Amino acid sequence: MSEPLNPSANPPADLTAGPSGAPSSPAAGTSATRVSRTSAGTSAGTVPSGTSSGTGSGIPDDLRAASFERQRRLRQEPRFPGGPAVDPAGSHHERRIRSFQPRRSRVTPGQEDALMRLWPTWGLDIDGQRVLDLPELFDGLPVVLEIGFGMGEATAQMAADDPGTGILAVDVHTPGQGNLLGLAERNGLSNIRVANGDAIILLREMLKPDSLDGLRVYFPDPWPKKRHHKRRLIQPEFLDLVAQRLKPGALVHCATDWEPYAEQMLEVLTAHPLFENTLPEGGYAPRPAFRPLTRFEGQGIDKGHVVHDLLFTRR
Repeated sequence: MSEPLNPSANPPADLTAGPSGAPSSPAAGTSATRVSRTSAGTSAGTVPSGTSSGTGSGIPDDLRAASFERQRRLRQEPRFPGGPAVDPAGSHHERRIRSFQPRRSRVTPGQEDALMRLWPTWGLDIDGQRVLDLPELFDGLPVVLEIGFGMGEATAQMAADDPGTGILAVDVHTPGQGNLLGLAERNGLSNIRVANGDAIILLREMLKPDSLDGLRVYFPDPWPKKRHHKRRLIQPEFLDLVAQRLKPGALVHCATDWEPYAEQMLEVLTAHPLFENTLPEGGYAPRPAFRPLTRFEGQGIDKGHVVHDLLFTRR
């Protein structure tokens, strides 16, 4: 998931670098500064307005507070009025280990235009405050949930190839959201809805039981470091939740070019009592014709990566 919407909570670099030209030794004036502050009446535990409170950064308290307030507003205010929210779930739901890392990337003028014009019609924020009526949202079409769509080219191609299936596409990558909306408009695709936010909250809070006809997870973040494996999306607990939202017979389709993650996917899907491998002999499946070869996938293949597809059905 592909892969920030939320700016860092750290203050800007020019505020953390410290005052320029600071003396390099006490003899150059540091001690004199301390003496002058003391003689001005500063006692332990009191700091004059506009001076540092002793954090060691040299940043005046009022400037630090203003910086953090600005960052807080940036996290709450939408970058595109009428478009996707910065943090749609806000504080409504508990913080937990996330399987994705939002990325702030440049949004092109075309993507920005699509976000501002089309989001009210084809976009939705995952706020966890309502339950979606998928038949109404997709005019009665069967609905497949796609988690992580990157720039949306493959999603748009699948929607064009199968107009009788609705695709609820979830991602937090703003340029990709705008790009997919633009592709849907240019190609006349009315069977796509773009969701912004955490797919776990969507599944847990906003979808009814037995409401999905399929799940697609293509090239999720592999979190290769061992200490980060807990962030991988395909885990037994995730499958427990997914099983409640999928109709019997619904297809779960995963794909990855990271061999250790493919092995984990195969292991947990095979072990889960509510999912069955579509291959009688088990193991990985050939890439089905309905999944387009993505640009990301092509780059991996050029580097010698082996892509594994996994196809399981809900029992």
